[in-house]
Amino acid sequence: MDAEKSSSSSFEDLSNLNEQERAELASSVVSAPAQSKEPGTGHAATDQERKLESEANPAAEESEPESECMDILGNGTLLKKVLQKGHSELRPDSKDLVTINYTGRLDDGTVVEEQTNLVVQIDDVEVVQGLDMALKLMNEGEVAEVIVNPRFAYGELGLKDPTELDPVIRTVPPNATITYTVTLVSMREESDIEARTYTSRKEIGNKKRLRGNYWMKRQEYNLAIQSYRRALEYLDDTVSAGGMMESGAGSVELSTAELQDLLEDRMKVYNNLALAQLKISAHEAALKSVDHVLKCQPNNAKALFRKGKILDAKGDTAGAITLLQKAATIDVDDKLIQSELSKLILKSKREARNERDLYQKMLGQAQKLEQKTKAAPTVQSNESSKIMMWGYLVGTILIGVVGVAIFRYNNP
Repeated sequence: MDAEKSSSSSFEDLSNLNEQERAELASSVVSAPAQSKEPGTGHAATDQERKLESEANPAAEESEPESECMDILGNGTLLKKVLQKGHSELRPDSKDLVTINYTGRLDDGTVVEEQTNLVVQIDDVEVVQGLDMALKLMNEGEVAEVIVNPRFAYGELGLKDPTELDPVIRTVPPNATITYTVTLVSMREESDIEARTYTSRKEIGNKKRLRGNYWMKRQEYNLAIQSYRRALEYLDDTVSAGGMMESGAGSVELSTAELQDLLEDRMKVYNNLALAQLKISAHEAALKSVDHVLKCQPNNAKALFRKGKILDAKGDTAGAITLLQKAATIDVDDKLIQSELSKLILKSKREARNERDLYQKMLGQAQKLEQKTKAAPTVQSNESSKIMMWGYLVGTILIGVVGVAIFRYNNP
């Protein structure tokens, strides 16, 4: 008991030191040799020293960076290092909205990206893929350095021109590693889509559609599909048959112009989604997407063209030609439709010729087989006749020999 009291009173005495004494003691702790970690007072003293050190200089603990890099994927292609700890232990979840500041530099220090107070949605790849993945591992208020391998940045294509979505991006050379300094300023949960207004849904849906177009141009078809599907969550199934839309303010009746705008936006997304799915040979999914368009707009030339390409990929050349011919009559100035239609017609003729040649070859083989079958009995008949003739001859000779023998036997 005495020992416990002594230890307790000693701890209380230390905790009641004034600021100058704490600073002096903390400095002596830092310069002192490491204490033993064996069971006993050594481990307890170390815990007290850490507490005193943090009390003596709390600002140093907040700003002290972690020295180790986190290898997020385990293969060195995405590294994260904390430069300044966050003021909260909260981290964003998938679909959360985060406000970030960041600067991206090449290995030679050239700044290629810079954004302030940019709002992005986690897992919607609204920034480069590596940065999107790293944001989920940051605390609110944290400043971090994120080193992104080309595979999760701008890859082999690099970035030659600024885009509509990222107007401040400079030219990024192919296969460039980018080092980002990023601050997670704030975060919030995504509000229910049903609670948003028509204008808000249309704006966000089209933003995600444009992001899908960006990934399509970069030939990142799976990321494009992801963006298009997210766009449809905002643009699709938002309006009832009577033109009513549920929002945070209750049921709102949309005007004819608003309904038409929403329909056009959905058709754009479904058309592009079908193309992205075709690029990865997801033919059945692509057919479903393009049929959404043709159900509402049977004379949509682009949708007819896309469906024709899908049918061609599935081996239905005749069906593809029919659709492209219809598309060509609707949009007579589209040279791409005319070009693809010409290719399909030539392909169809070549297939017909090959089929005809194959049929003739098969027919020729059948005729030869038939001729051989007819010739076989004739040969067999001739051989049988020869055998019979020789049999008669041998039999006659044997009869003559036997007759002569009998005659000699009877007339000695």
